[in-house]
Amino acid sequence: MKKENSCCSTPCCDATESLEPSAHPNRNTDFPWVLEEMDTPIGKIPKIKTQTEFADTLGAIAVRLGINRSNYRINPGLYAVGNPNDLSPVLVTANYKLTFDSLRKELSKQNLWILVLDTKGINVWCAAGKGTFSTDELIKRINLVQLKNVISHKTIILPQLGAPGVAAHEVSKHTGLKVSYGPVYARDLPRFLNNELKATTDMRKVHFTLKNRLTVIPVELKVVLKVLPILFTLLFIFNLISPGEINFSRVFLQSANNLIPYAISIALGTLGIAALLPYIPFRSFAAKGLLLGLAWAALAVRYHGTFNFPENTLIVAANILFLTSITSFSALNFTGSTTYTSISGVQKEMLYTIPLIAVATLLGLGLVITYKIMLFTG
Repeated sequence: MKKENSCCSTPCCDATESLEPSAHPNRNTDFPWVLEEMDTPIGKIPKIKTQTEFADTLGAIAVRLGINRSNYRINPGLYAVGNPNDLSPVLVTANYKLTFDSLRKELSKQNLWILVLDTKGINVWCAAGKGTFSTDELIKRINLVQLKNVISHKTIILPQLGAPGVAAHEVSKHTGLKVSYGPVYARDLPRFLNNELKATTDMRKVHFTLKNRLTVIPVELKVVLKVLPILFTLLFIFNLISPGEINFSRVFLQSANNLIPYAISIALGTLGIAALLPYIPFRSFAAKGLLLGLAWAALAVRYHGTFNFPENTLIVAANILFLTSITSFSALNFTGSTTYTSISGVQKEMLYTIPLIAVATLLGLGLVITYKIMLFTG
């Protein structure tokens, strides 16, 4: 039920669909977070622990660092917490294990059912936007697990952040079950359940604090580590194409020095945007990144000698275009990790800003090529 601040900007796995828990009862107890199996009208159902363990913590840390992110998932299906019966509540969540762990650790001393949808290992909020936490998947999962043979009431509780992906009236039409939306955060579930499924105003609020914003940085930095070698290679080629005798050691050191402002530009578009998000003007993330990028580009070209860039107007202009484009694009990429934007808002922003960033990059490249031609023609 808890929103995980990651992943919309992270590619998802296209692996084969997970197995249904009820389809392989002999495998249910293989998972360390499963206590045992309980008998139900539809057969044996896994009963899960509400305490996370050291292995879960290590897994969460690895995922935050982008390690095995695409495969950090559990089998979709029906699970039991405590000793539920036909009158017990039913919570619906995603099969991203970080989301699943965040939910179960808040359910100590509860007796209820958890219906896990196959969201392809994506958290609730992102899955609602990507179409995997959806009306069709919810209806399909309710029917597959034969939920109506397990419960005698008509209400299922969905996470609030999953609302954009589910049409409640369609679920009711096809299953006869009523959709109720729970609180944003799993920690509020015990109060919500004890309050006759009524959420307070505070339970409906999404808080995106500095801690929340910085949590997603390791994943973003993993992407940076892949980009930096490419940038270094381009800078090396740029410095290699020069008249006169070539000194490879000098070219290597010069390229490494040239790389510094670009690395800082990427850091500003990830760490800088995350830390300063509420304080930077403009609603558009690309515009926020543009502002930070321009400020940094102005400083970098002012001290161009520090980074061993040629003192040339064309190179100055090219660096301004490159640095601002990189920061702006990095900031735009961060939209998928926040609750500041809607799905349509992200799509609209990408539609207008990606072409502008591409044009700026091509203009910068044109200035660099012009500079090199001038060097060789004298």
